[in-house]
Amino acid sequence: MSITTTELKENLNKYLQLSETEDIFITKNGKIIAKLSNPFEDRIKIAESLAGIIPADITLEEAREERLNRI
Repeated sequence: MSITTTELKENLNKYLQLSETEDIFITKNGKIIAKLSNPFEDRIKIAESLAGIIPADITLEEAREERLNRI
């Protein structure tokens, strides 16, 4: 989503809430000058990408031991 600096000033709380779920690009004179984003989004994406890597039939401790034994 792209908004102007004026729109941001008038509706700051709205855009802070929206930035939790999507990037907000702030423009001035038609040029992007800033971006509002969730600082934890990368961590969430990484965690979601790891879902399902450990088989459901073993415990985390067993997975940890297996990984250590490979080294």
